[in-house]
Amino acid sequence: MTAPSTTTASRKGGRWIEQWDPENEEFWKETGERVARRNLIFSVLSEHIGFSIWTLWSVMVLFMGPEYGIDPAGKFFLVAMATFVGAFVRVPYTFAVARFGGRNWTVIAASLLLLPTIAAFVVMEPGTSYTTFMLCAVLTGVGGGNFASSMTNINSFFPLRKKGWALGLNAGGGNIGVPVVQLVALGVIGAAGGPRVLLGIYIPLIVISAVCAALFMDSIASVKNDTGAAKEAVRDAHTWIMSFLYIGTFGSFIGYSFAFGLVLQTQFGRTPLQAASVTFIGPLLGSLIRPIGGSLADKYGGARITLWNFVAMAAATAVIVMASMEKSLPLFTTAFIALFVLTGLGNGSTYKMIPGIFAAKAVQKGLAGEEAAAYGRRLSGASMGLIGAVGALGGLGINLAFRQSFMTAGTGTGAFVAFLAFYAVCIAVTWAVYLRRPAATASPAAATSETKPQLSYAEV
Repeated sequence: MTAPSTTTASRKGGRWIEQWDPENEEFWKETGERVARRNLIFSVLSEHIGFSIWTLWSVMVLFMGPEYGIDPAGKFFLVAMATFVGAFVRVPYTFAVARFGGRNWTVIAASLLLLPTIAAFVVMEPGTSYTTFMLCAVLTGVGGGNFASSMTNINSFFPLRKKGWALGLNAGGGNIGVPVVQLVALGVIGAAGGPRVLLGIYIPLIVISAVCAALFMDSIASVKNDTGAAKEAVRDAHTWIMSFLYIGTFGSFIGYSFAFGLVLQTQFGRTPLQAASVTFIGPLLGSLIRPIGGSLADKYGGARITLWNFVAMAAATAVIVMASMEKSLPLFTTAFIALFVLTGLGNGSTYKMIPGIFAAKAVQKGLAGEEAAAYGRRLSGASMGLIGAVGALGGLGINLAFRQSFMTAGTGTGAFVAFLAFYAVCIAVTWAVYLRRPAATASPAAATSETKPQLSYAEV
């Protein structure tokens, strides 16, 4: 069998691969793997910087002392708006890859990061109006969309047997952009530099990532938007259930990433340098452990790992509440970092559940073989963009909760109590939908019909 070639042509102003068949092992070994890995490398670079710019204001607020005239509630609202826009743009970014091409859209998405970075560089000084700062924070939301387009693009390059590894590496490499920008800020603050120094470091990096995407990435001509699958995914209850659970995992990760340093400053009186020296640890560990969550889900079932992970998140949050009430900084910091680790594990296990759920639904519909696999791929792919967008909104909720808690009580304890209650609901939903066994009183026929889907969901 002759392997198809990767014919790269100039179309619509970019590098387009007209033939792409990664499931063909001969094609994959000869040319596909090399091309896919090259695109993965520069996709990770762009997404990594996108995450750094998205979470830029989580460290910018550390530079904003009393001379800026912004209270803690105002700072939480700044980072909340960045989170909201980042979640919102994930939906159009998901469809942009097929519309413009993966390479072309990566160049565009990377270039758009210059807008919030240069804007902040120009206005970042005392005396600037709060509205201007808010506009700059809103603009950083474009960095949040990079995750959706990057995952959609890389998903097309790799065969099914390699997707888990490739998507995990792509997601993890992007997430690490959060602790990296916090580490860079730590170095700048430690060297007595100002916020413009931090921004000046990232402006050339953004240009480099856009140029690298233009020179080394490709677009696959066969990638099309499947509007039918998108509509079906929107109508499926599991898309919204998993969106809810992803709010609890990724929403927590990104929300705490924005808020951790600000909470340490506001509640425990940490200086910018003291806060920055700690804030990067949680996001770093949470990013690195995400693939392990996926591996555990592969071995034991995503629903089981997700359930027990939410139990552990609730326990860690309970410790945080106690530490907050007792004003114990060491216990508070340790429990908060542990909570970050658990959000990373949960990110991996919940994302692993999505294809398994739709594969189980294919079996329930009576499909088998490649037909069932194709149905699962279509629906899981269509739902992932929406789930990622809704999940990111959890970061908005977290920062708004902190804002309200500090406004009313001067402490974050009330917000953590609310998060504890939310994790309890996540535990109940995960158990009730994906792990609960049929009632023992059900008739044998009913039990048989209900047991199969429940058992299959328990393995997702």
